[in-house]
Amino acid sequence: MLRLGKREFGTHEPVIMAIVNRTPDSFYDRGATFRDEPALARVERAVAEGAAIIDIGGVKAGPGEEVTAEEEARRTVGFVAEVRRRFPDVIISVDTWRAEVGRAVCEAGADLLNDAWGGVDPGLAEVAARYRVGLVCTHAGGAQPRTRPHRIEYDDVMADILDVTVGLAERALALGVPRESIMIDPGHDFGKNTRHSLEATRRLDEMVATGWPVLVSLSNKDFVGETLDRPVKERVVGTLAATAVSAWLGARVYRVHEVAETRQVLEMVSAIAGHRSPAVARRGLA
Repeated sequence: MLRLGKREFGTHEPVIMAIVNRTPDSFYDRGATFRDEPALARVERAVAEGAAIIDIGGVKAGPGEEVTAEEEARRTVGFVAEVRRRFPDVIISVDTWRAEVGRAVCEAGADLLNDAWGGVDPGLAEVAARYRVGLVCTHAGGAQPRTRPHRIEYDDVMADILDVTVGLAERALALGVPRESIMIDPGHDFGKNTRHSLEATRRLDEMVATGWPVLVSLSNKDFVGETLDRPVKERVVGTLAATAVSAWLGARVYRVHEVAETRQVLEMVSAIAGHRSPAVARRGLA
C-alpha cells in the first residue's frame, strides 16, 4: 500500500507527481513558475491533468548561485500554505535536503519530503517522522547537493542503489516514518553518468522487488539528452519512452513536467499489463 496525505493508492495505480519549480534558474522552465500566480496556475493545470502530487522545489538541482536555507524557505513555505488552502486534497511534496526547511514546510501543510540528495542531512528523516509525513529516499552516489558527477564509478550501480535506498528507508521506518509513506528513488543523473542511469532504468525491477514503492524522476534529464543527443526542450519523447519502460518494470510514482502526456503513457502501459480496461471499446463489437 502507498498512502500519502489523505490518499491511498492501489498496488497497480500509477501516481503522477508534477514539478513546480520556485526558482528563477531551473534547468527546464528557466523561472516560469518563480512568481506566485504562474506557479499557482501550473498547480491548477497539473491537478486538472491528473497529477496527485505537487512537488515544490526552492533550489535548482544543478550548480548555481547559492541559495540559503532562509531563502529556500521564503520561496516555498508560503507557497505550500497557499496551495494547501486552494487545493485541500492534493498531496504536497517539497523537494529539499535541509531539515530546517522540512520543518517549516511541514508546519505549512506539506505531506511529503522529497530528499533528492540521499540523506545528506540525516535530520530530514527525523522531521518526516516527527510530522508523520512521507519521505523519498534517493540514491545520489554520495554527491553533495548541487554538484555534478565527475568520473564516478561503481562496481555494480544497482547494488549500490539498493544498499543506499533500502538503508535510508529502513532508517526512516525505525525513526517512525509510516512504512506506507516511504518511497525509494534510483536518482537518475544524481551521482551517475548516462550509462549508470540507463542501467538503473533497465534494472528497475530489482528495486521494485524490495517491496518499497519506487519513484522515478526521469523528466527531460541529461541521461535522456545524452542518449538521444537532444537539448532540454527536445527530450519529451525520450522521457516518455523511459517512463513506459519504468512503468512496465513496476515503478509507482513519476515526477514529471508533462503531466497529460505522462498520464496517457501510464494508462496505456497499465492497459497492456491488464491492470486497466480501455476507456472505450467499440471496434469489432458491432
